[in-house]
Amino acid sequence: MCPRSVKPSTPSDSREGGSPTPTSSAGRHLALRLDDAWLRFQTRLAIRRGRVETVIPYTGYGTTSWVRVLARVVRSDLRDTGSGAQECALKPLQDGMRGWRNFTSAPVAHAAVRVTIAGTVHDVEADRGGVVDARLPVALDAGWHTISVQSGRSRIVEAPVQIVGDDTDFGVVSDIDDTVMVTALPRPFLAAWNTFVLDEHARTPTPGMAVLYERIVRTAPSAPVVYLSTGAWNVAPTLSRFLSRNLYPAGPKLLTDWGPTPDRWFRSGQEHKRTSLERLAAEFPGVKWLLVGDDGQHDEAIYAEFAQCHPQNVRAIAIRQLSVGEAVLAGGRSKSAAQPTPGIPWIYSPDGAGMSAQLEQLGIIRRSVRSAGVPETS
Repeated sequence: MCPRSVKPSTPSDSREGGSPTPTSSAGRHLALRLDDAWLRFQTRLAIRRGRVETVIPYTGYGTTSWVRVLARVVRSDLRDTGSGAQECALKPLQDGMRGWRNFTSAPVAHAAVRVTIAGTVHDVEADRGGVVDARLPVALDAGWHTISVQSGRSRIVEAPVQIVGDDTDFGVVSDIDDTVMVTALPRPFLAAWNTFVLDEHARTPTPGMAVLYERIVRTAPSAPVVYLSTGAWNVAPTLSRFLSRNLYPAGPKLLTDWGPTPDRWFRSGQEHKRTSLERLAAEFPGVKWLLVGDDGQHDEAIYAEFAQCHPQNVRAIAIRQLSVGEAVLAGGRSKSAAQPTPGIPWIYSPDGAGMSAQLEQLGIIRRSVRSAGVPETS
């Protein structure tokens, strides 16, 4: 059964797009009340330690008539908010420390945020986790633009936004863990390791995937590349640096907010992916997506379900095959075979080179398009 279409709108005061948080504390889930208590403690401690309100900008996206602004407001250490020479001197420290600081920094719940787009100022409000996710009206040309975001007396920061042309009919949605980067970790430890221990220098890119994505965008320069992951917003800066360092195309990242919902102890990563795909289908009805994931656990089932419900929005599905060792660490391969998706091709390969050859056969990549310095392979 296909899920109900998601109407693009500013999220309510809840995590994972659930129903609004009940006003009565007695009616709220125990996990949410505990989370609120932790947030109050974090905030008091941050204020005592002199932490300042800070906006962490994320890459947004939109069309020529609207833009989705993504950011997070936290109370941060002054060492992470320097500017000019001070900021340059502290950059090595920031790059190594921001991963865990972004996780432990107290979010500013319901922060009042000012967004400036092409000279027009919009006032929006963050959710209870400090996340700004707002859809605003604009009049922008297709391509990349920069917007300004500020909360209270925080530094004004700039965020990139990708405006998709009205005539764009193709795009890429890509998973991250085990698809564009090799995690090689048991799933229960993956999030903690990525957040607290590992920086982008130590992460391993999946062989051939960056070259594959470059060939795709060279074939279709207007195609947006959206990175869809169950990772937390806290690690978005580290993921951005990893993708940039390994020459992946720039694009918005759709992540999640850790913690409970009004009726659950933990947010559902699978539901986040399903909801995000539904939203993309509603926002870009004329775009056919190449869905890229891996065969560890759930991507095949989620993509098959989406393709069945929205065949007009899927160009093809590409699945990276995990090695035996990677599959064991990932908790096994997907146990449910992909459901039939008439007219939508599936391709399987352990790396980007194998996918590239098959996407050439499908006409998604032009055979003549080669990356600079990359020889033709037989």
